[in-house]
Formats: sequence, structure tokens, C-alpha cells
Amino acid sequence: MRPALAVGLVFSGCCSNVVFLELLAREFPGCGNIVTFAQFLFIAVEGFIFEANFGRKRPAIPIRYYLIMVAMFFTVSVVNNYALNLNIAMPLHMIFRSGSLIASMVLGVIILKKRYSVSKYTSIALVSVGIFICTLMSAKQVASKSSLSEEDGLHVFMWWLLGIAALTFALLMSARMGIFQETIYKQFGKHSKEALFYNHALPLPGFLLLAPNIYTHAVLFSQSEPFQVPGIGLTLPIMWFYLVMNVITQYVCIRGVFTLTTECTSLTVTLVVTLRKFVSLIFSILYFQNPFTTWHWLGTLFVFVGTLMYTEVWNSLGPLLARHRTEAKEE
Repeated sequence: MRPALAVGLVFSGCCSNVVFLELLAREFPGCGNIVTFAQFLFIAVEGFIFEANFGRKRPAIPIRYYLIMVAMFFTVSVVNNYALNLNIAMPLHMIFRSGSLIASMVLGVIILKKRYSVSKYTSIALVSVGIFICTLMSAKQVASKSSLSEEDGLHVFMWWLLGIAALTFALLMSARMGIFQETIYKQFGKHSKEALFYNHALPLPGFLLLAPNIYTHAVLFSQSEPFQVPGIGLTLPIMWFYLVMNVITQYVCIRGVFTLTTECTSLTVTLVVTLRKFVSLIFSILYFQNPFTTWHWLGTLFVFVGTLMYTEVWNSLGPLLARHRTEAKEE
């Protein structure tokens, strides 16, 4: 029952989280900082109560290691959300972040001196080609969209390039953080709940640097049209409602993934997360009517096929289906 519940939490939480993020970003593209701060604050408070036991529980991993991890995690979160303010469409944002396998492999080869099979390199090549196609097609859309003047078009395109650079930086930083976590967990053991708490609690003072931007968007959110929450009759500005729902669904998403990792194999987790990303992408294209050409679909296909190849799904699904058939016959 718990795996089924976890899958339900991942799909309901993560997919709806993307929807509320896009609703926020469409109205105020620069709201990434207030969204990140709200998510960090909520998870930190929850972790302080239920994981850290109001500060009475000592961490299993020394704080100095968390400080390094937190610096990377904070940077990745802020840069990823801020990229939406740099003419990056949500579908491209999702596809680009699916390229984490590329960054992980590159840094694994450079830092950990890992070696991979031909099939792994092939899958990474597919993901790379897919992201390149989607990025190239999005670049053409950005260039053609700004038809006001040549100068305006160049200005918009340069901001878009900066957004791509930001996403690339965040991708590499996230992969480096993954390698650092892998090293720490080998030394001290896995403590996922504890890491979740400290990764969100320790960066909170860093948001003081972003306080002016956060305050500005808080004021803008308060000036948005009033919205009556169904069921409870509470009326609040609609942007605050979107933010609250984004934070709640983010928490549901994280808890779902965490439960999935404890109940299922890494293969199942990767399959569920990959499928969830695809569903989110489809919903974003259809519901928000984001521009998506045949080339975008081709690039997306490459990304997802490459991801599934990397996890060797094809080799694992055969025996799994055969086992299910045998069990069904026995029943």
C-alpha cells in the first residue's frame, strides 16, 4: 500500500507543484526568490519540529559537511527559480533540468574517475541531442517573438542566453552536490530526513541578501485580485493562494519521493520520476498553451528515451513482467 501511496503523492504533489509555479511565474516572472524562501521556510519549520525535535536531537552528520552541501543546494535552488525570469519557458526549464544525468556522468568521470559502459554513453548522447534540439528551437522562438526592433530582439535573446547559462550552471552544481552527498553518505550512512532539514534550515539567513526582492514581490502578491478559497470561505490575494499551494505541493512531492526511495528500488524511483516529468510537461504544453513544435517533441523523446536507457529499464522490465505473470498463474 505504501508504494502505491508514494506514487500517488509524487504525481499529485510534483505535478500540481509545477502548475502553481507556472501560475506564479506567468504573472510575476521574477518571483523565484520569494517562492524559494517560502519552500525553504516551510520544510525547515516542519523538520525542526519532527526531525530535529526542537533542536534537541544531535545530527548524525557533522554540521561542517552540511554547510558545504547547503551552499551548493541554496545556489542551485535560487538559480533554477531565477532562470524563469530570464525568458526561459517552463517546458524548456523542465527538459533542461532532465539533463542531470549528463552533468552527473561528466563530473563522475572527472572527479570520481568512473568508467561507464557503451550503452550509458549512448543514452547520455541521446539526452544531450534532445536538450540541444529543444534549446535550439526555443532560441529561434525567442528571436522571432521579439519583432519590435532588431535592438529589442537582441536584448531579449541575450537575456535568454543568460537563462540557459544559469540552468547549465545549476545543472553542474547539482551534480557536484550529488557526488558530495554520495561521499558523505558512504562515510556516515544515509540520513535523508536529517539532510532534508539541514539543507533547508541552514540557508535561511542567506535569504537576507535577497530580502528587498522578496519584500517587493510580497507587496505585489498582496495587491493581486482577491480569491475565495473553496471549501473554507477564506478570502486572500490569489498570488498568495498560489504560493501557499506551491509550498504545500512541494512538501507533498518531497515526502512522496522520500517514501518511494525507502519502499522501492532505485529503478522504480527513476521510472516514476521520469514519467512524472513527462506528465508535467504535457500538462504545461496543453493547459498553458506553451509553444511546442514537432522538433520540441523529437527532442523530448530523445531526452526520455535516453533517461530510460541509462537506468537499463529495458533489461529489468522483462524479468519483472515474467515474475508477475508467474505469480498471477499461481494465484
